[in-house]
Amino acid sequence: MANRIPRVAVREQDPKVRATNFEEVCYGYNREEAMLEASRCLHCKNPRCVGACPVNVNIPEFIAKVAEGDVDAAAAIIAQDSSLPAVCGRVCPQETQCEGSCVLGVKGEPVAIGKLERFVADETLAKASATVAPSNGIKVAVVGSGPAGLACASDLAKWGYDVTIFEALHKAGGVLEYGIPEFRLPKDNVLKHEIAKVRALGVKIETDVIIGKTVTIDHLMDEEGFKAVFIGSGAGLPKFMNIPGENLCGVFSANEFLTRNNLMKAWREDYLTPIHAGKKVCVVGGGNVAMDAARTALRLGAEVHIVYRRTEAELPARKEEVHHAIEEGIIFDMLTNPVEVIGDEKGWVKALKCIRMELGEPDESGRRSPVPVEGSEFEIETETVIMALGTSPNPMISRSTAGLETNRRGCLVADEQGATTRPGVFAGGDAVTGAATVILAMGAGRTAAKAIDKYLKG
Repeated sequence: MANRIPRVAVREQDPKVRATNFEEVCYGYNREEAMLEASRCLHCKNPRCVGACPVNVNIPEFIAKVAEGDVDAAAAIIAQDSSLPAVCGRVCPQETQCEGSCVLGVKGEPVAIGKLERFVADETLAKASATVAPSNGIKVAVVGSGPAGLACASDLAKWGYDVTIFEALHKAGGVLEYGIPEFRLPKDNVLKHEIAKVRALGVKIETDVIIGKTVTIDHLMDEEGFKAVFIGSGAGLPKFMNIPGENLCGVFSANEFLTRNNLMKAWREDYLTPIHAGKKVCVVGGGNVAMDAARTALRLGAEVHIVYRRTEAELPARKEEVHHAIEEGIIFDMLTNPVEVIGDEKGWVKALKCIRMELGEPDESGRRSPVPVEGSEFEIETETVIMALGTSPNPMISRSTAGLETNRRGCLVADEQGATTRPGVFAGGDAVTGAATVILAMGAGRTAAKAIDKYLKG
């Protein structure tokens, strides 16, 4: 019976309306919709969805409680493994993880696991749902309050450790606060409550502390009594194409563009930190960050082009994000690669010179390599160019910490449990892997927390 019920659609803002505002696109399920969708779950004996979740949430158990209407019990089950369910329910790539492994998806549509997780989290945002062991008095420092740091800190706090998170910016949340737009992850209505729950576990968060500048890891361990450190500082150093004209006014990294809009509220008229997008914007790249930058620029009133050197089939962004971008009117210039940013006499961007591409043989990852088509250069008139080409870790921490090795990409060297080359120092998330997803960073934070617990117990 369960697999005969069609997947319950999620209500969304009308594309034409949402393209003009920063309110959340997806409305989520109400109680009746959530219970109906939850009833579709087959409760497999060997649930593949759990293994496909990087933090191993007990998905069938929490869904069973939703089907019964017991949302508090569902929240308690999720809280055993995830400290950020309202975030994960919104931004995780469920289609390639839990939902991608759902048996119902073989011949039909998988259970909407992400939307159900979001429903449970939203219904219980103001309620505590995790238990904490008595304090053991052992101090652990966590560098960065992004998803990896929050996940690691939450688990350690539950086990009784005295955890302090050190955050470089003036607000906690890391990439959740500065990188993901308001229309995908509301900050005051969602993120603030999730971080409050982490604080409720006893985790202390000190903002405006730049590890490597304000204080070093060596100082924390040698002078302030921290017995272990977890580095979850992310990957905030943007990459560029190194083409002529990238130093012109009007060229942004996606990191800067999104940070100024999200953290500094550049899109709000009542904030004195505006950003110039202009009437035409080109976003270079095809990942989730490119979609976020493009959809943000659109809401600032620009005509927006996504310039990508492969086809739509190769776009690395989530299908949902691409679908929303197309609905909202983003123009996709596929098989197109920039070769120069052209400026006017005052040093401002006026066009992006590109060349047409065609797909050649597959590269090492199996993706077909794009090859330039000779003589096909053309220009796209634009006032702003946003480079969304990925990021790498900031070298400040590795350079200021004795015994901490990095690889050729500038990422911290760590084993599968998160142990770095410096005893007592662990790392995970984008600082180790380079730019990846929120949920993978959380999984790495949880893995490192277990390793830290084992290390401190000798």
